[in-house]
Amino acid sequence: MKQIKDSLTGRVALVTGAGSGIGKNAAKMLGYAGARVAVLSHTKEEVDATVRELTSNGHEALGLLADVTDEDAMLKAFAAIKRTWNRLDFLVANAGINGVSAPIEELKVEDFVHTVRTNLLGTFITIKHAVPLLKAQGGAIVITSSVNGNRIFANAGTVAYSCSKGAQVVMAKMLAVELASKKIRVNAVCPGSISTRISDNSEERDVKKAELPVEYPKGDIPLTGETPGSAGEVAELIWFLLSDYADHISGTEVYIDGAQSLVQ
Repeated sequence: MKQIKDSLTGRVALVTGAGSGIGKNAAKMLGYAGARVAVLSHTKEEVDATVRELTSNGHEALGLLADVTDEDAMLKAFAAIKRTWNRLDFLVANAGINGVSAPIEELKVEDFVHTVRTNLLGTFITIKHAVPLLKAQGGAIVITSSVNGNRIFANAGTVAYSCSKGAQVVMAKMLAVELASKKIRVNAVCPGSISTRISDNSEERDVKKAELPVEYPKGDIPLTGETPGSAGEVAELIWFLLSDYADHISGTEVYIDGAQSLVQ
């Protein structure tokens, strides 16, 4: 039987993009499990709010303000974690954006670069500078990817987002092998339709021009119909992949979409 509460006591986790959605729920889940949680986002109000929620429930938390694509800012964030707790056991590389969706002729180079830079380069920088702390005692990394770019290729105009998300899964597999000797596990979660605020950083431009007319079965999600999954459900999966229950799981992508990607 899974036992979440106190399962991660004494250990330290960093969650990026922890100001809202999946990241915020993951931070709260890991705090509930007993971990000390470093909460990182580029928005101070969101960082402060997540830290308040954690500390008000008796959990230890550290707020960190940084853009994951800014290497200097991320180095300062890891220095703060080392100063405060002198260890890191878990990393949830969750920060990301949808960016601009548009037909390739209309997608600007700067739009493509911005999405890939945030989702892929940001993940690389985060993991690169987490490893020195993680390898001291071993640990686990979870990357938040997506069904897009991995099992779904039908969302018109999302070439930048899908490329970045597909590459994150490749990164998880490559690093699972590279970091295995350091006792660091690396996995990816691939959510489908989840109730979050990621649409706040999304922009669509003439995506219907790139659509291929397809008629799907009634009800987008076989398991739940039109009801999307919750960020809390993804947070539970993240907890499992970080926990000792998953101590022989590495280099794997796990889809959490109610079988949605199997019919689209």
